[in-house]
Amino acid sequence: MEVFRKAYVYVRDRFSGILSETDAGYMFSYDDDYLDSPGASAVSLTLPLSRTPYTSETLFPYFDGLIPEGWLLEVVSRNWKIDTRDRFGLLLVSCKDAIGNVSISEEKI
Repeated sequence: MEVFRKAYVYVRDRFSGILSETDAGYMFSYDDDYLDSPGASAVSLTLPLSRTPYTSETLFPYFDGLIPEGWLLEVVSRNWKIDTRDRFGLLLVSCKDAIGNVSISEEKI
């Protein structure tokens, strides 16, 4: 499976896993160290803690739901010159400091 882009996922500022855009769709896998750490919590109810990677042909609804909508989506799309259909690209630029306990980064911090 070829990986095109990666997003590093953080829960409460702790690295928790990697979301990948692949030639088959998308894959999310929790980091083993995160899973072994006390107090580890799931990214979402639809992605419970697991050592088995999750795969999907479309962007997981939880991550898609982090992307702005409406006029704010238009602002993000225009300012970063990202097509509104590029959901992964929008996720990378607009969810670095998302509302809630999950954030996304293009680089591992």
